[in-house]
Amino acid sequence: MSKTSESGTSTGRAGTTVVGELPGARRALLAGLGVVFWGYLLLRWSYDRFVEPDVNVINREPFVPTGPIEGAADALSSAESALGVVGTPVGWLAWLAEAATLGINNLPALAEGGLITVQITVVSILFGLVLAVPLAVARVYGGRVTRWVALGYTELIRGTPLLAQLFVLWYGLGWLGPTVRELPGVGVDGPLPTAAVVVAMIGFTINSSAYQSEYIRSALSGVDAGQLTAARSVGLSKLGGIRYVVLPQALRFAIPGWTNEFIYLVKYSSLASFITVPELFQRARNIGEDTFQFTEIYVVVAVFYLGFVLTTAAAMTIVENRTSIPGLGN
Repeated sequence: MSKTSESGTSTGRAGTTVVGELPGARRALLAGLGVVFWGYLLLRWSYDRFVEPDVNVINREPFVPTGPIEGAADALSSAESALGVVGTPVGWLAWLAEAATLGINNLPALAEGGLITVQITVVSILFGLVLAVPLAVARVYGGRVTRWVALGYTELIRGTPLLAQLFVLWYGLGWLGPTVRELPGVGVDGPLPTAAVVVAMIGFTINSSAYQSEYIRSALSGVDAGQLTAARSVGLSKLGGIRYVVLPQALRFAIPGWTNEFIYLVKYSSLASFITVPELFQRARNIGEDTFQFTEIYVVVAVFYLGFVLTTAAAMTIVENRTSIPGLGN
């Protein structure tokens, strides 16, 4: 299902996500795996940033021994050869062991790319929300001019490919990259390694704001119009009623759609590789070009993306449950 088709997310309180519907034991297992996943990434990022910041990423130790897995891969390959045709399933296991070895040996590079993926996603979703709220309010409560301006912006962004938007920003606006490069914190010694990362954040923010505005607009329309009337009757201005009465409810209703957008951004961040951003997918592609093991490294990267998506969905389920309005929805 496309992002556009999901923009009409139900404004009532949605049920829990797939993660939230898992039985208790499976949720506990998922939580444990999430702790291990993020624990390793946080340790890796902290170590590389503060302990060995000058060591090239390809020379960093992965913290995880690969000897036993390499031995298992060799043993399974030998068993496959000895078994002949019936050894095909054993060969699959050998391939998985080889892929695991490749992934572990390249964990430092993948973690470095994962950090940029997380930065792009978090910055884009938050700044996109800042832009989306006034766009949505303008669509629902604004005058004719503001409605048409907000509608034009939303449809222009949703109607053009994200990759095309990134290309326009990076290649079409030739002045943007050099300008961003002069900003503090941009460069090999700063938190943002290249200007392309900042441009990608700008592009994803603009794109996400259009989709988020539709989620919020739908949620605003779901709040009973009588509540704004009641707010006006007790002395609040129209803007005050929207801000203090309507919008807090609408933002709660929009959380399921907002979760979808969060997940979309995690996956679509791979498009930033087309403008030279060294994020997770770009790191994997570089590893594949060096080792000629593209399938293996892409399987490993798929596990990374799955980890990001599942933990994001689980976190947003918690947020949705904590912010739910008693007596409304399920």
